[in-house]
Amino acid sequence: MTEPDDSAKPLPSVGREAPSPLALPPGKLRRIGLVALGVALLIAVAGIVDREINERAVARWTAEQAVPSVSVIVPQRGGSAGPLVLPGDIKAWYEAPIYARVSGYLQQWYFDFGAHVTRGQVLATIETPDLDAQLAAAQADLDAARAKVNVAKAAMDYAQTTYVRWRDSPKGVVSVQETEEKKADYETARASYDAAVAGVRSDEGAVDRLQVLEQFKRIVAPFDGVVTLRNTDRGALINAGSGAGGGSAPQLFRIADVHEMRVFVQVPQAMSGGITPGMSADLYLPQYPERLFKAVVATTARAIDPVSRTLLVELHADNPDGVLQPGTYTEVHFKLRSNPDVLSIPATALIFQQAGMQVAVIGPHDRAELRPVTLGRNFGADVEVLKGLSPSDRVINSPPDSLQDGEQVNVVNPLPPNGGELASTRGAAARSDRGDPAAVRASASDAREAVH
Repeated sequence: MTEPDDSAKPLPSVGREAPSPLALPPGKLRRIGLVALGVALLIAVAGIVDREINERAVARWTAEQAVPSVSVIVPQRGGSAGPLVLPGDIKAWYEAPIYARVSGYLQQWYFDFGAHVTRGQVLATIETPDLDAQLAAAQADLDAARAKVNVAKAAMDYAQTTYVRWRDSPKGVVSVQETEEKKADYETARASYDAAVAGVRSDEGAVDRLQVLEQFKRIVAPFDGVVTLRNTDRGALINAGSGAGGGSAPQLFRIADVHEMRVFVQVPQAMSGGITPGMSADLYLPQYPERLFKAVVATTARAIDPVSRTLLVELHADNPDGVLQPGTYTEVHFKLRSNPDVLSIPATALIFQQAGMQVAVIGPHDRAELRPVTLGRNFGADVEVLKGLSPSDRVINSPPDSLQDGEQVNVVNPLPPNGGELASTRGAAARSDRGDPAAVRASASDAREAVH
């Protein structure tokens, strides 16, 4: 077979391109470009709009966050009837330090600290050799003085007899001069006798004084009580005197009468108005956390200490079992009466600034108003407000430190129309359960749930 000759085929013309089967008409290409441009414009517009929306949302969120959110409470009527808790000191009904009245050496002691003693019981005895020697010398002087009295009396009797005989002699037997001399001798003898008698009395006084001091060799209990201190031992040198008035004599014993105790409390001036004699109080001791001791206000100092600005209050507490001990620290819970004309708010609502004590209340259009207040008694969790608030005010609780007067706030717990009654109910429940912290927390929780 003969292969075809390629030279017989027609050659393509030079400079002319053959048409491609995939090529699009120019009009269709123009329409596609316009569509792509429109899509790009739509995407750009959508991005700009979305960005604007996001910016507005961020600005709105920022503005909302700039307004502080606060919770409000309503002041409670009647102040707080809960206990006023103050520190107190328990002291014995009677307490006396025992010092030596005479000097010497301690011979023996008979009761140690903690022992119960009765009035007149001998606590210790003292050997007093110096005092014994002084008593013996004084007794000897007294005996000598009494002997002198006898001699003086004999001389006086003789002079008196002579003078009487000369005085009653017939006239002319003795001279007047001799009679006057005998009279002078009698008067001199009588004066000597009187001086001797006075010397006896002086010596008797010295002996009596030393005999009284001899009785102080026995140190006795001044009243029934407990020995709370023994500060001496056998053979110790004892110096007479006391530590009072700059003395340096040591305290040998201390006796305390603990059948009933005295409790002393310093009540601040702002709280002293509610303390009156006869009102009851409760005592809590750290060493007896489960026990409650009763006390009654006996008296007050009726004067404010100008240094501490407090009123000294004395209470009396029975101590039949001797549990209360002198020198003990105690918490005194006074049961104060509520005042219906006084309002009470939580202490967390107070604002401490340079302008003084203030609270923040909700004003018109939910704007904060800072008001100065005058406080009364402070009960720890609650404080009394004497001036500056009304029962209808909505007080901001725990206000932000940066809160300014007139600043817009967001109230997160708007009170219902009976918010005042609810707050009073909550306050009464808290006051009735003030002695039980768990009950106080439960009452507050129930009130919050009711508000919301």
